Amino acid sequence: MSYTGMPIDDDLLVKYLVGEATSAEVEAIQNWIAASPANRQEYENFKLIWDESQRIASTKTLDEDAAYLRLQKRLNNTAPTATQPAQVRKMKTSWWVGIAASLLLICTVAWLTISHYYDNRNIAFVKINSEAKTRTQTLPDGSVVTLNSHSTLIYPEKFTGKIRPVTMLGEAFFKVTPNKTQPFIIKVNGVTVRVVGTSFNVKSRDGKTQVIVETGIVNVSEKNKNVNLNPGEKVLVTGKDGLQAKENIKGRLYNYYATHELVCDETPLHELATSLNEIYGAHIVIGNKTITNLPITTVFKDQSLDEILLVISETFKIKVERGKKGIVLK
Repeated sequence: MSYTGMPIDDDLLVKYLVGEATSAEVEAIQNWIAASPANRQEYENFKLIWDESQRIASTKTLDEDAAYLRLQKRLNNTAPTATQPAQVRKMKTSWWVGIAASLLLICTVAWLTISHYYDNRNIAFVKINSEAKTRTQTLPDGSVVTLNSHSTLIYPEKFTGKIRPVTMLGEAFFKVTPNKTQPFIIKVNGVTVRVVGTSFNVKSRDGKTQVIVETGIVNVSEKNKNVNLNPGEKVLVTGKDGLQAKENIKGRLYNYYATHELVCDETPLHELATSLNEIYGAHIVIGNKTITNLPITTVFKDQSLDEILLVISETFKIKVERGKKGIVLK
């Protein structure tokens, strides 16, 4: 269904999250969320960053008035007015609630300010939204990032501090330009990904964050735990279990949106089915437990779902049955 109600912007979503929206606004937001998967994903991404910004505020000590004024100056590129300090004092516990700028941008600035990397500099930021398609962006250091659909990336116009910091939501494949003196650091859903120069995929959806390394070494940390990932390894971080043990991957299914290739290297059938569901919006289930882990080795490039299912059927001599509830392999 389509949404035809009042416009839903960042300010209204903030009011909703802090419980200050009117009953009419609450109803409008809930209708907007239910109107499409894209709207729901946008809301979930927004809420993740809001929750993370609240966590940062509750665990860090800083001069809130000064931080807010620095933030306003950086966002507006204007000197603070005489009336701003009084306004700040009214918002001691959540000083960014009334800011009209994007909450994603605010969280990024808050992270940089609290980290003391840019306290005395005016920083301009770039925010990239991929919306319903993939998008490739070259960063100031020459690093290249490919965003999957419905993903967001925020970074400074220039990497001038001790680190190269970015924040993201959704999914992205990074090819980071090597620089041992200035580590590249990604903040995503409470997880920190730290690299010097490498290529890897980061996916953060539904409260789960997964990092898969293609080349080089990547350090992933969450709270007081961290792990180093080598090529062909992955790790998952969930809200329930935190940072889990790293695992080996078989093939390269994770960055189809960037390469248009599904590289299977003794890949278990159930993993391929999961990827096909995500890529093609299908509902494939395995109806026979004995075939769940059958290994497949091949490369699919820009092929239709029907073509891929035909290869699977002929490779394993299994049936592909289509019904109202989806596709069953057995």
